[in-house]
Amino acid sequence: MYQPETYAVALFFMICTMLCWGSWANTLKLAPGYRFQLFYWDYVIGLFAGALLLGLTLGSHGTSAGASGRSFLADLHYADHRHIHFALIGGILFNIANLLLVAAIDIAGLAVAFPIGIGLALVVGAVSSYLLAPAGNPLMLFGGVALVAAAILCDALAYRAREATRQATSMRGIVLSLVAGLLMGTFYPFVSKAMSATAPGERAPGPYATAFFFVIGVAICAIPVNYLLMRRPLDGKVPAAMSGYIQARPSWHLWGIIGGIIWCIGATLNFVASRTGVVGPAVSYSIGQGATMITAAWGVFIWKEFASAPRRAKQLLFWMFVLFLSGLTLVALAPLY
Repeated sequence: MYQPETYAVALFFMICTMLCWGSWANTLKLAPGYRFQLFYWDYVIGLFAGALLLGLTLGSHGTSAGASGRSFLADLHYADHRHIHFALIGGILFNIANLLLVAAIDIAGLAVAFPIGIGLALVVGAVSSYLLAPAGNPLMLFGGVALVAAAILCDALAYRAREATRQATSMRGIVLSLVAGLLMGTFYPFVSKAMSATAPGERAPGPYATAFFFVIGVAICAIPVNYLLMRRPLDGKVPAAMSGYIQARPSWHLWGIIGGIIWCIGATLNFVASRTGVVGPAVSYSIGQGATMITAAWGVFIWKEFASAPRRAKQLLFWMFVLFLSGLTLVALAPLY
């Protein structure tokens, strides 16, 4: 399998993660009228496609040192049950968080749900991942995380200013985003443990195989949880039926699958980067979650979600971008000092 041997390549992978994680949700916008619960079935199919795509390409070619030289298919057979379970648990936690996040996007919009939910996930995930596998300058890493937390606050205040006349909907969107963020921050430590052999005889899979097991966990959890959300929607709409999935336009199915592929490519590259010695999971996850800024940019500049917002809301959004960019810069430099 291919594993970066320099920080420059690993940083490129993390930037790709940021772009992928920050852009996949646009595919939901490109399927107007498609309930997100139905969209999610296609999204899960896309996750499998993305895991196989990278597993059978980068995961089966290239050179790296030591045990990480196994190919993707060989790595699937090599992994022991304990590490597979870690990857499955990571996928289950991510799935619940992601379903809540997609519901929040449907209610509050991209420019709000992502900065609050994923920004909080960044704080939780960075701290927990660093405690499990310390790497990088802690002052720079957590200084960057603190700036991101300030950016979250700016975004929440901007949302409040924009939605002053719709307090009930605003509160629901914020609560869903916060819960999604807390859960989203817990999945990455399990992924990190899935790839780490801490005792002799343990057979930990590489990042490409881990991504595949992770996706299986997502699918196992999606069947009951997404079905429950179809019957009891969180967005206040009428229950969704599978007949709507069958009757959906082919283009809507395609966008759902593409959304899953985009997210999974970003996730797999992030898992790969985290195994580079100088990087570590805390830095890799933190830079990847710079997706918040990318998604907010889509929401603000492309989808015009704040076009009619008051001046104060737009000023707060400006400072959100400044704080996010400053925080991510510190996190990116942390492995070098």
